[in-house]
Amino acid sequence: MDIQPELPDRLARDLDGSFEDLVLVHQRLVFGLALRVVGDRADAEEVAQDTFERAYHALAGYPAERVAAMRLRPWLARIALNLARNRLRRRPPPARSLEDGDGQPPAVPAPAAAEPAAVAERGQERELLAGLLAGLPRAYREAVVLRHVEGLPYAEVAEVLGRPVGTVKTHVHRGVRQLRVELERREEPVPR
Repeated sequence: MDIQPELPDRLARDLDGSFEDLVLVHQRLVFGLALRVVGDRADAEEVAQDTFERAYHALAGYPAERVAAMRLRPWLARIALNLARNRLRRRPPPARSLEDGDGQPPAVPAPAAAEPAAVAERGQERELLAGLLAGLPRAYREAVVLRHVEGLPYAEVAEVLGRPVGTVKTHVHRGVRQLRVELERREEPVPR
C-alpha cells in the first residue's frame, strides 16, 4: 500500500504541482535502495536523481487514467533497482574483505550502555551488517533489502523484482539465514 493513496490521482490531474510530493514521500525508499545496491553514497544520489527524472518523464507521457491507477512505491523501487543494477554493470563494486587487517574476521560488537560508546558500536554493527549484506548473492540481497530494510510487503517486493511471491519469500528466507550463519560464525572465538 502506498503511503499517500491519493497521490496518483493528484499526479494525474497536476503532475508539475504534485511531483514534489512524490519525491518527498518516496525519496528515502529510492535513495536507501540505491545505496544498498551500489554501495556508494555519490552513486546512490545519482541513481535517486535519475529515478525521479525518469519517473517524471514517464508520468508525463502516460494517460491520466494510467497515472491515477498506479502503485507508485513498487514502480519507483523497480526504476531505482534497475538503474542501480545498470550502474553496477558499468562499475563493478570494489572487492571488500570480510576480514580485518590481521586475517581474522572482525568481532560483532557487544551492546553498550554508555551513550557515545553505544552510538559508535551501533555504527560498527551497521557497517558489519552492510558488509555482510553486500556479500549475499544479488537475488537474496535485493529481496532482503526490499523486505526487511525498506519494509515492503512480499507482494510489492515480488512486483519490484518481477518474481513470484513464493520465490521472493524463498530468497528472503535464504538471505536472512546466510546472514545469521555468518553472524554466528563471527561470534565464535577464533582458535589460536
